Amino acid sequence: MSLELVRRAVRRFLAGQPRQDFAVAVSGGADSLALAEASAYAARKTGVRVRALVVDHGLQDGSAEVAAEAAEKARGLGVDEAEVLAVEVTGSGGMEAAARRARYAALSRSGSGLVLLGHTRDDQAETVLLGLGRGSGPRSIAGMKPLDPPWGRPLLDVPRSATRQACVELGVRPWEDPHNADPRFRRSRLRAEVLPLLEDVLSGGVAAALARTAAQVREDLETLDALAAELRGEGDTLDAKALADVPAALRRRVLRSWLLDAGACDLTDAHLRSVDDLVGKWRGQGGVWLPGSLVVERSHGRLAMSRRERREARGE
Repeated sequence: MSLELVRRAVRRFLAGQPRQDFAVAVSGGADSLALAEASAYAARKTGVRVRALVVDHGLQDGSAEVAAEAAEKARGLGVDEAEVLAVEVTGSGGMEAAARRARYAALSRSGSGLVLLGHTRDDQAETVLLGLGRGSGPRSIAGMKPLDPPWGRPLLDVPRSATRQACVELGVRPWEDPHNADPRFRRSRLRAEVLPLLEDVLSGGVAAALARTAAQVREDLETLDALAAELRGEGDTLDAKALADVPAALRRRVLRSWLLDAGACDLTDAHLRSVDDLVGKWRGQGGVWLPGSLVVERSHGRLAMSRRERREARGE
């Protein structure tokens, strides 16, 4: 039974976490409703409380009513309490990205500790394809983590079809978000056009294969990141001479971690490779400029980053 599959996935995930009250994000769709029921079922077995959080983005007519209905359905499925969080969607990057930022910000402010999200294996496959399209390296195709505190994703090995069938078994009618079928959104087209075509051309199993690939890449990244942390050491500067003989892929992980911790942002692969040249292809060149008026320079065998105004930007 699909309902038992969803419940088992949630129980298995929670068994690896400290026993504590937690929350589940509920949109009213099949994935989140199935997750809410399975979370409430598991919570009753372990004696903890589960709280449903429904985010009202205010992007569609009647969104407040949809959110209120989702909260009521979650209560009917056994959660201890349900709350609607109204947000304002603003900012750059398009409506989809802005809504995501607003949603995660509201959920993180809820004070609920662990928050379970209803991402399924199909969502993971879509995320991997989006990462492949960006072409920004293995980190972009590693997909979503099952546990990325405060977020938990128990259903990453569960197909979307199972959550839909679980709602049938529960006698619950999920809400169908019209944005999920809107071709203006890239993820919607992946879901409606690209993945079905790939499943047809490659004779099925594509979503599962992409999810497995993401898990394998993520394991490799975690191992490399751990090795990079050992090589990095302490302090605000990096020993370029000590890193010179380190394999480039591992060295760039050391550099990326150091740059991000020092305040760099919006790093591209080109930025990272330019900084890496200060180590692996050192020939006395000048510093590397990064977004935010940051510059990385090599002096006396060490790399240091500072913030300064770029004089040529003023035409001097």
